[in-house]
Amino acid sequence: MRGRIGGPLAATLMVLATLASGSPLVAQAQSTLPRPVGERGDLTADERATISLFERVSPSVVFITSIDVRRDYFSMRATQVPRGSGTGFVWDGLGHIVTNFHVIADAEAFQVTLADRSVWSARLVGVAPRKDLAVLEIDAPRGSLSPIPIGSSGDLRVGQQVYAIGNPFGLDQTLTTGVISALDREIDSMAGYPIRQVIQTDAAINPGNSGGPLLDSAGRLIGVNTQIVSPSGAYAGIGFAIPVDTVNWVVPALIDKGRLERPTLGITMLEAARVRGLEIEGALVVEVVPGSGADRAGLRGTYRDRRGRLVLGDIIVAVGDSPIRSTDDLALGLERFRVGDTVELTILRDGELRKLGVRLGPPS
Repeated sequence: MRGRIGGPLAATLMVLATLASGSPLVAQAQSTLPRPVGERGDLTADERATISLFERVSPSVVFITSIDVRRDYFSMRATQVPRGSGTGFVWDGLGHIVTNFHVIADAEAFQVTLADRSVWSARLVGVAPRKDLAVLEIDAPRGSLSPIPIGSSGDLRVGQQVYAIGNPFGLDQTLTTGVISALDREIDSMAGYPIRQVIQTDAAINPGNSGGPLLDSAGRLIGVNTQIVSPSGAYAGIGFAIPVDTVNWVVPALIDKGRLERPTLGITMLEAARVRGLEIEGALVVEVVPGSGADRAGLRGTYRDRRGRLVLGDIIVAVGDSPIRSTDDLALGLERFRVGDTVELTILRDGELRKLGVRLGPPS
């Protein structure tokens, strides 16, 4: 005799029948469950290399906060107010921090945040506005400092892989990658003087990256990120870095003297615009300072003869192996030398090329 099934048993059998039928109710139940995780497999060799580079070098990169000190008009109480931020990196175990000059310009105080999140008050050691470089110093213990490895910029190649670590828009420890897009670019510093042999890269550089390192695939410093070209003010694919070969002679000079001491030949030169008007390629000597290295070497200045005719002085066309096409070229050609060094000048006098050795003197 057959009977009717009811109660809980009937409900259970209905659920089982529904599950077996593959109805939409089953699909809805399954969609609420986590999906199984697929196997990742090994990272690629390029990925492992990039991760390793970041883990090695990021402890050398710091966050820099520039600070203004404001006083209440009535109480005269001083308050420190952040005015901007940027990036820097540890130069040595003595606590020297390198960044761009424009990151710290006009600030009254500075703070440096290391990769371990410790925050240190910093003092200004020296600045080179013409090179857009500055050096700060903190009193952090040596164990917390990780000096950045130094590379070379003289043997770089277009297309070479590069990496930038910085703090764009205040987002610290950000890694971007790209290639060297071009070499030997020229940009103007904040002081209005040209910076030459600049590296152009398409590695993303945004506000806040300034002063941070540009690295090669070995994790060595090859440049200091300094400017971007962008109609909007944000990243547009063109960034510039000061070459490390420049950084590597400017920074020691700033640590030693607090500024760049530019040696002098002991001459005055014609202004660049007037030289162009005379269609002269080189640096025209107008006057020679008596007793200077130029005077002792026999450099000749510009003068007027007995009939009042202008007689052009020596035209400097090379310093060592570096050609000189303008007064700016001469200033840049001398800046790597020190006071007391003797440089070989190639001059044009009366239509003939001559070479003279000139001992450089101190800034006047």
